[in-house]
Amino acid sequence: MSHILVLYYSRHGSTRNMAKLIARGIETAGMEARLRTVPEVSAVCEATGPAVPDTGAPYATHDDLQHCSALALGSPTRFGNMAAPLKYFLDGTSSLWMDGSLRGKPATCFTSTSSLHGGQETTLLSMMLPLIHHGMIMLGVPYTSTELLHTQTGGTPYGSSHLAGVDSKLSLSDDEKSLCRQQG
Repeated sequence: MSHILVLYYSRHGSTRNMAKLIARGIETAGMEARLRTVPEVSAVCEATGPAVPDTGAPYATHDDLQHCSALALGSPTRFGNMAAPLKYFLDGTSSLWMDGSLRGKPATCFTSTSSLHGGQETTLLSMMLPLIHHGMIMLGVPYTSTELLHTQTGGTPYGSSHLAGVDSKLSLSDDEKSLCRQQG
């Protein structure tokens, strides 16, 4: 059975919660969702992390990307851009670009921000750029998802988004949850 890779980085848990909802949407549609994350990036050259995360999804490998049928990519926002650990992982995928492993596969993106105008759409667009270079087919959230018309929290046609608050403790709203499941 083919699977859809839900690849994310999450520091405070909001993006991980979105990934789980997107996976639920994928499985409701009859596909297998495979959750994967990426390790932290350390500023200390000698620092190493565990080969397997203590909790949560396993770390992603290039094989996970190469053998998926589609990709849902998620990251918290860092100054209007994806977080460094996810960017670091994607920067290492040139071998997949060289052999065209991702060409023609559907992809979609999701994000979480501390403030409503903290760069949700620019983060989603920054995540799309390497995927477009890989030849992936980008999918957003269509306006048939009527939550986009009335949400007071997150949600964009570029992909699901979440307003986590300045302390990163706001739960996903009903609209955000619905948009994540629909995106999946």
